[in-house]
Amino acid sequence: MRAAIRVFLVLVSCVGLAACGAGVSRNATSEALLSVATKNGPTVMVPKYDVQQINVSVPGKLRVSEANMYYPLADIVWRGEPVGDRHLQVKSIIEEGLTRGTAAMHSGRPVALDVEITRFHSLTEKTRYTFGGVHSVKFVLTVRDLQTGLPLDGPRHVTADVKGSGGARAIAEEQMGRTMRVVITEHLADVIARELSMPVALPGLGAEAPASQGAHQAATVGAIY
Repeated sequence: MRAAIRVFLVLVSCVGLAACGAGVSRNATSEALLSVATKNGPTVMVPKYDVQQINVSVPGKLRVSEANMYYPLADIVWRGEPVGDRHLQVKSIIEEGLTRGTAAMHSGRPVALDVEITRFHSLTEKTRYTFGGVHSVKFVLTVRDLQTGLPLDGPRHVTADVKGSGGARAIAEEQMGRTMRVVITEHLADVIARELSMPVALPGLGAEAPASQGAHQAATVGAIY
């Protein structure tokens, strides 16, 4: 048991050091890369790839709306920045979130990520300052071998929707610096980390342990992190 816990602590330390070296926030890495499973015993989520390149495209065919309605019918709705090239603004947001979420991924085969945005429907002013809603973000993900260019995963559709606050809560969050961009990029980091990671069981803490012992072990691991 003590040996298994030591293995767990080493794994957590490695993830933490990698995240610090890449400038990734604690929440963006610990919540996305670590988890405790209850079905087959405790596990850690570890990266499957060494992500070295991220290519984000926002097709010009995606329709933009600047209408201040509750729910404009468009592909791109973004009010978190002054009026400008919304396609470029969305590209910047996606790149920031994906870069943060993959910053600690340096193991496995070197790969490039191709990400094509199919929808980026955030909140209008009218929705943001009343009842809030959902920041709807969807994209097609393809993971390619960096050397050969051949696809290893995908193309497949990924949904990265996240709740957006409204009314007084939205105003309070804005005052604290928790803007819509911050909410979306944090969630994107978590989503891509999950998409590109796999569960690895902790040695000596599998489901074969007796029920009472297993319950004690799960509680111990949960307390550790």
